[in-house]
Amino acid sequence: MVEVRNVSKQYGNKYVVENVSLEIPKGKITSFIGPNGAGKSTLLSMIARLTTKDSGQILIDGMEVSKCKSNELSKKISILKQSNHINIRLTIRELVSFGRFPYSQGRLTKEDWMFVDEAIEYMELGDIQDKFLDQLSGGQQQRAYIAMVIAQNTEYILLDEPLNNLDMKHSVQIMKVLSRLTEELGKTVVIVIHDINFASCYSDYIVALKEGKVVHEGPTDAIISQPALKDIYDMDISIENINDNRICVYYA
Repeated sequence: MVEVRNVSKQYGNKYVVENVSLEIPKGKITSFIGPNGAGKSTLLSMIARLTTKDSGQILIDGMEVSKCKSNELSKKISILKQSNHINIRLTIRELVSFGRFPYSQGRLTKEDWMFVDEAIEYMELGDIQDKFLDQLSGGQQQRAYIAMVIAQNTEYILLDEPLNNLDMKHSVQIMKVLSRLTEELGKTVVIVIHDINFASCYSDYIVALKEGKVVHEGPTDAIISQPALKDIYDMDISIENINDNRICVYYA
């Protein structure tokens, strides 16, 4: 379980995350939702220890992340940030193999390559795995980076807006893969996501942030409700039940 206790982060006099406490359920998909500037990405980054917190505690299975050795933490938790830039020319297969670095230190074993192959298969990249990243569309690159995270084989997977650059087909594919990771492999997935309908259809638990604070959290059905969404987004959002999913209609 991931426990966040009274965590804050300031830049200058402004709180980006203010006194946030929450528990992320194990083996489920948890979505962080909320308007721009709510602190979602900063909170995700602090959980992965990419950004230092100013105060509070972040515990993963009872261990304070600030006290974990980097190599041990990278076997426990993986993160994919919004912007991914690698300056060397790599194929998809080479990129995905980077996910095995915490275990192999660059000397990949047969077992490491097995995880690489499985991740490439999960993301349906087998037929283009030898293409270079600069030959790919934005969506193909995004799928390759997600495959790298899957190959890392951590119990906790954090993804910051993983549907960026993806068309509808591949957005659905990503969310179905994340569901499989929780259901088949028991992974705990935490995503920052803007599309509340994807959050509604695929999340087990939702944390809503606004102005650096948690304003709502709970099972998906409790958050995808007109009063909660009005509070989060300052909009009147209609909700339709379609195929047992709550679909938010906010275009009109």
